[in-house]
Amino acid sequence: MSDRTKPRKPKPSSSSPPPSPTIALTLKMARRSLLKPTLATAFLSLLFLYALFHTLLTPSPSPSPSAAIGLSPSPPSAPKIYLYDLPSKFTYGVVRSYLRARGSPVPANDADIRYPGHQHSAEWWLLSDLARSPTARSPNSPLRLTLDPDEADLFYVPFFSSLSLVVNPIRPGGSDIPGGGGSTAYSDEGTQEELVEWLEGQEYWRRNRGRDHVIVCQDPNALYRVIDRVRNAVLLVSDFGRLRADQASLIKDVILPYSHRINSYKRDVGVEGRHSLLFFMGNRYRKEGGKVRDTLFQILEDEKDVVIKHGTQSRESRRMATQGMHSSKFCLHPAGDTPSACRYY
Repeated sequence: MSDRTKPRKPKPSSSSPPPSPTIALTLKMARRSLLKPTLATAFLSLLFLYALFHTLLTPSPSPSPSAAIGLSPSPPSAPKIYLYDLPSKFTYGVVRSYLRARGSPVPANDADIRYPGHQHSAEWWLLSDLARSPTARSPNSPLRLTLDPDEADLFYVPFFSSLSLVVNPIRPGGSDIPGGGGSTAYSDEGTQEELVEWLEGQEYWRRNRGRDHVIVCQDPNALYRVIDRVRNAVLLVSDFGRLRADQASLIKDVILPYSHRINSYKRDVGVEGRHSLLFFMGNRYRKEGGKVRDTLFQILEDEKDVVIKHGTQSRESRRMATQGMHSSKFCLHPAGDTPSACRYY
């Protein structure tokens, strides 16, 4: 029989009815039930292989001896500080020049010298502390002194930069101004230049270009003449109001609070005995001609329970400002020349 004469199997008609919903659902669930174990097995296998290779390839840290015997790890060792023995002209000589410019008695011995009290006296207290005998230092001190510069982690430069700035008193007519330029013998700018020349001649300054040296320049204008030549050093400052980002930052430098200039408040920290609502006493005309402060004076000086008055640098003004702040519920602190203000302390 030829192929043409063979009976052909009927083709399934496209119009044949689809399987019932029950059958389709059963087939779908069956496929899912087969896929679920397969996917789960593959996932667990991959997780197992990852854990295996991670364990084999990552070295486990060896326990420290203190941890092995159950002891807490020891705290980091205190940094070793080397105190530069600067020529006297940069330390006690600055105090002598300050006293001499005001006609005050000048002690012959360094031990008899007292620092003129003002808000930037941190430079004095730091040197006084670091110059103490090692036997007089507490064993719990956060730092250690070393007489060997090769062992030092940090080098402290005890220049009285803030006092140097105001050695020459301001006289009527502006003949003598802080920073030099007047007729007196002392020159702050010249002293700054001499200090940097001295530092640049030191082996340990040149080794790291001053990056491991610490210098106090707490007054906003201190070291203004040479700041670009010492900007690698760790600067101890009051704020960054007059320093560029490439000169100072919180990454490498440290903010020092002003020294206390008024007596501490010893009464109850309550509001019952504070009779005014808001108080400010200070120079009305400061930064940029006193635009902000002058506007605040115009707005607030006639308000009820607000005390706002002009003040100058004097002992009597300081006493009145202290009394006013201690008797007010709030104290106003408008910015002056820089963001910080000694009235905070």
